[in-house]
Amino acid sequence: MQRYYCCGNRACAFRHMRMGLGLAKMRMFQASALALSLFVSGSAFSQQQTFSTAEAGKNGWAMEQNRSASWYLSQHQRLATAIAALQAQKPGVVDAYVISIGLDSDAVFGRESAEAAKVLARRYGATGKTLFLTAGADDAPSGAPQGSPSNLAVALAAVAGKMDLKEDVLILFATSHGDPVSGLAYRDGNDGVGMIAPQRLSALLDGVGIKRRMVLLSACYSGIFIPLLTNDQTVIVTAASSQRTSFGCAPGNDWTFFGDALVNNALRKPQKFDDAVAEAVQLISRWENMLELLPSRPQVFVGDNAHDWLDALERKMPKTETPKIGRPAIATDYERASEANPTR
Repeated sequence: MQRYYCCGNRACAFRHMRMGLGLAKMRMFQASALALSLFVSGSAFSQQQTFSTAEAGKNGWAMEQNRSASWYLSQHQRLATAIAALQAQKPGVVDAYVISIGLDSDAVFGRESAEAAKVLARRYGATGKTLFLTAGADDAPSGAPQGSPSNLAVALAAVAGKMDLKEDVLILFATSHGDPVSGLAYRDGNDGVGMIAPQRLSALLDGVGIKRRMVLLSACYSGIFIPLLTNDQTVIVTAASSQRTSFGCAPGNDWTFFGDALVNNALRKPQKFDDAVAEAVQLISRWENMLELLPSRPQVFVGDNAHDWLDALERKMPKTETPKIGRPAIATDYERASEANPTR
């Protein structure tokens, strides 16, 4: 029997408040996209092809503006270089491939996704089999590829091409802001904006044949992904339910609550995944209670047959714990709460 449960008040999640100015800018871009679609639908071009705003809302969308030719070339070079460096899988062995992506250019998401790539690669033996992408990339020829919806799609296809799809596992960590309707937000300052909806992520994963997967989503409302991503070979942990925000995404932070609790604390230790999730849940619950926050209610799903590959990977995990990195996620929120209420 598959386990599908909400952690309730023992929250495992995390993020600050919804998007503030960033969300307002995204809404502006979205309005522009809608206006463009209306223009197209009223033109002669529409006799041959139309842009469906309903489908965009359901499947996700992305827009770039003010990008130079050298920026596009650098992104192609960076991603191609990273993919070329991926090691081949070993026949007869359950190999893990990691993709860690920060989808928003606020620095907290870049820092979190960078360290998550290292922690997950070490824990699951994926050194040489890891791709790290983060929004905010410049036009230099080297560095991390842009964390964007299109680059994520390419990365998934590339990893699937390296995997034995019947034997190996994808571990996907994604961190960003979230929306209760459209899913994961993509934003790169004023130059890039978009959304990755649950249906889109599901279609990408299923389209390249990746059924064995661990999906860790650090975003508000990320529980909306669970219904469309589940299968008997999937593990999913989301930072919040489909109706709740998560905390800790202030740009100056090193971690969101979710990333700090699950990745920076629990998954660094040589303990089973189920125990790591339980530890993170308890830690987040304590933080949220301390700050009197509405529980984020993270969601966890473990497919019937997921432990076949999960146990195989964890039998090989390192026997020693690595030290935590960065400033605790709760620090900024606790300082703000203390300033607002000095008697706390």
